[in-house]
Amino acid sequence: MSGSERVLVGPLKGYHHETYVFPLPGEAEGPGQVRWKCREPRGALLWFDRRCFRSEEELVRALSGHISRIPDVIDVGDVGDVGDVGDVGGCGGFGLQRFIEGRTLGACHTFSDPIPGRLIAQIVQLFGELAGVDPDALSVERRCVPADRPPDGDSTAFLERLVLFTEEQVYLRNAPRFGELFHALGIERQCFEKLREGLADLTPRPFSLLHGDLHRENFIVDRYGQLWTIDWELAMVGDPLYDLATHLYLMRYRPDQAQEVTRRWCEAVEEVRPGSSEGWERDLPRLLDYKKAQSVFTDVIRSALTLDTKPAFPWWPLHRGGRKIEEVLTRARGPLGLEDVPTHRRIVEALRDWARADAAHA
Repeated sequence: MSGSERVLVGPLKGYHHETYVFPLPGEAEGPGQVRWKCREPRGALLWFDRRCFRSEEELVRALSGHISRIPDVIDVGDVGDVGDVGDVGGCGGFGLQRFIEGRTLGACHTFSDPIPGRLIAQIVQLFGELAGVDPDALSVERRCVPADRPPDGDSTAFLERLVLFTEEQVYLRNAPRFGELFHALGIERQCFEKLREGLADLTPRPFSLLHGDLHRENFIVDRYGQLWTIDWELAMVGDPLYDLATHLYLMRYRPDQAQEVTRRWCEAVEEVRPGSSEGWERDLPRLLDYKKAQSVFTDVIRSALTLDTKPAFPWWPLHRGGRKIEEVLTRARGPLGLEDVPTHRRIVEALRDWARADAAHA
């Protein structure tokens, strides 16, 4: 499709996909050149989040005109309109997203930096636009059957499905390989009972479209200072306050900016869909508790998978993984009902023992 390996860039770093970037043949070169992303899902991938839509490209295409600053999408069957790409082989029905040129928000502003006001304004605008999308009007195929979708406004049922996914599809499904590591860290199945106790009886809020993964690496700042939103893979329909909680947890704003974003989020969503922020003072801390708990299972598995399991593997990945796990366990101690958090040394030893046992069974 690119016409030449010389213009091909990739694979780019990413968890869910192997991604390559290239211009189509015949397109203009220079600063205004348009490049496209060709992505292939990684094989044997562990999913830590519940997904709603079958095709990210189909969703992004449907959101055109509703959400500002999202990538354009073209089908492989349409690229002939742009240039002669020749035989595209087995790529029928394949969508290409426009590659947004710029830098990620994380590359522009670290966790210790305040986010400039002009970018905060665009983030708040995005939340308002999401609240204005009628999910039932989107002609996008869903993964889940209608019977598995909570009734509109049932925020408690929505969150219970997320907790159940974490319990069954992340914890239990991976227990044969990671169960001993979880046990060594003090994480048992009864942690979910404690977690559910704190998440009952959420305030009903009208459902809306959620991005589900709004962090600094999924925002691109272009050369004009415009903020683009990418990676809609985890988008879903549900409680809008959950999208704010996910965003606050992943962005790690300074406290003053977290308060500002929360206040402006309430104003934006209420203007578009009244009731969207109802009960936020009571429920936002509890949704943040779920995000803290969810991160434990995600980060323990991911940290373990990054280890080199050779007999003489280096110690620095163990200490790095140990610090990460100690951090997430400390944050989730209350929501998961943990009596204590293992010391850094004990966590490192647990990772080492798991790595050796996993290598022996490989």
